[in-house]
Amino acid sequence: MAIVAAGALVLSACTSGTEDPDDTTTDDTQSSEDDSADGDDASAAPGDDGSETSGPDGGEDAAPADTAKPDLGDITTKEDNIYFSVGADEWAGLNANTAETNSVYNAVVSSRLGSSFWYYGTDGTIYPDEDFGTYEVTSEDPLTVEYTISDQAVWEDGTPITYNDFLLEWVAQNPPSVFGEAPEGDEDYVPTFNNVGTDWGLYVPDGPEGELDGKTFTLTYPDPYPDYQLMVGGPTGPAHVAAAESGMTPEELVTAIKDGDAEALAPVGEFWNTGWLSPDKTLPDPAIAQSSGPYTIDGSKGAEWSVGEYVTLGPNDVYWGPPPATSNLTFRFAAPETHVQALSNGDLNIIEPQATVDTVQQLEALGDTITIDTGDTMTFEHLDYNFAEGSPFAEDAGGLAAREAFAYCVPRQQIVDNLLKPITDEAVVMNSREVFPFQEGYEEHVGKIYDGRYDQIDLETAKTKFEESGLEEGTQIRIGYGAGNQRRVDQVALIKASCDQVGFEIVDASAPGLGDVLASGDWEIALFAWAGSGTVTGSAFWYQIGNEGGNFGQWVNEPADTAWSVISTTLDETVREEQLVIIESEAWNDLHSIPVFAHPGVVAYDSTLQNVILNASQTGVPWNAEQWVRSE
Repeated sequence: MAIVAAGALVLSACTSGTEDPDDTTTDDTQSSEDDSADGDDASAAPGDDGSETSGPDGGEDAAPADTAKPDLGDITTKEDNIYFSVGADEWAGLNANTAETNSVYNAVVSSRLGSSFWYYGTDGTIYPDEDFGTYEVTSEDPLTVEYTISDQAVWEDGTPITYNDFLLEWVAQNPPSVFGEAPEGDEDYVPTFNNVGTDWGLYVPDGPEGELDGKTFTLTYPDPYPDYQLMVGGPTGPAHVAAAESGMTPEELVTAIKDGDAEALAPVGEFWNTGWLSPDKTLPDPAIAQSSGPYTIDGSKGAEWSVGEYVTLGPNDVYWGPPPATSNLTFRFAAPETHVQALSNGDLNIIEPQATVDTVQQLEALGDTITIDTGDTMTFEHLDYNFAEGSPFAEDAGGLAAREAFAYCVPRQQIVDNLLKPITDEAVVMNSREVFPFQEGYEEHVGKIYDGRYDQIDLETAKTKFEESGLEEGTQIRIGYGAGNQRRVDQVALIKASCDQVGFEIVDASAPGLGDVLASGDWEIALFAWAGSGTVTGSAFWYQIGNEGGNFGQWVNEPADTAWSVISTTLDETVREEQLVIIESEAWNDLHSIPVFAHPGVVAYDSTLQNVILNASQTGVPWNAEQWVRSE
């Protein structure tokens, strides 16, 4: 069983994983490139002596038969250390789901310490992880999904992973059925659990149904929910630890949750918010920060934390699934601009920089000792119009004619030819916001939503539309984006060279911090990227009326809003595609935005390494880090 979808948008701006160091993700890793550091690093992390017990059978990379993780066969963990970095930010602790820790920097480490019912394949396909458990739909009316946790699945202290852990995972999303609705407009309101997630608590109001210490549980959705496969992953931490640290037994914790006893759950929330974090930047108590994955943060098993430098993980010897191919993974806290030099020096073994012409040239100059892989990613560049009052693109100003004038002069093909083709010959102009060019059905979908009128610049038509708009010659169009991104600088320059001929005056309005730029509204066009993977409904907020967290341009379109409402409550893929056609047709006809291109991905690594595989989804190259291994 596997499904492919494109949605689940995460703000992306291209410096670190998602192009902006402040971005938050579940496990997204790309980095910017700037060969500016000297690469000197006198620190050493444990396990880098190259000693070996034995490696996976066979001496060549294990090639996946599809986009899932490759089958390595019987694995004997090799005593070695592999170095990787997302960026300079320090790991914050096991719990990567709080408002302060939900970032690529934290998740890349914490994800190695956990297990889940599913994972993203290299093309965004959702694959079940049957080593952890299984799930199946037992009814579609109402939608009912039954989960079975592997009998072998245990926490690091040997305690079985059970229904208790997932019941805690549900209540940690502050379900209104337990804690009531958050007071509207109350800025002082603090939820019991400082959790960025809310979906499970909202879409499954009664929570998972199961028995104390049981290995099965069931979710019942009052309404159909197309993203049900992504609803349940793996537990943040062990419920029996949370109970003990809150002065409760596991039975008392389960009872308090089932009874909706918010008062009794208050100390559990306090522990959940802080107990699995490490603000003192030392290895946590292994009895509390327990792993359910192939690696551990236990110092007695090879883990180490050097403040400001790196954190090293060791093998989890009680993990029931395939053992890690390499005993230690070290995540260095290194600024993205140092990564190419660090790879050259051997301070990093794998990097995932932003794919630019300069970066690829720098990597190619390193010679045969480095392998470079390029491919598609589920991150796409786009230009968003500002519809707010006072904008030249607003309906009471230049309106649609002004938006069309801009669309006709944006040199999308030239942008792709100049900035992407030198990286990958497969680069194309992207004409959909919901399906990527490398995904099956892309051409058919585009044929239903868009007639190709903006594929090439048409300055004469652009001038005509500009005159129709009634805008004054020299109307300034500020293109806002997060500063520090050369590819964006180059894009704006190309747009200016073209669109200034039409009547606009294009202004480069970059500023530090993409989030601040978007929130300010001090732009007529916003240039940024969304990183997506896996969900059906995840991109709805980009279009929805009144959604200030994604619809930054304040687009208002009732047909698109209605179509998203239909999509969010149907399991019928035919209906879903019909509604996506409506949404994207409206987005093109009204010019909600202009998609430009899907970001190419690049991974570079020590050529002695095996099983390093680029992943198009948000998880990035560490998606199968437990399979990385040296061939010598």
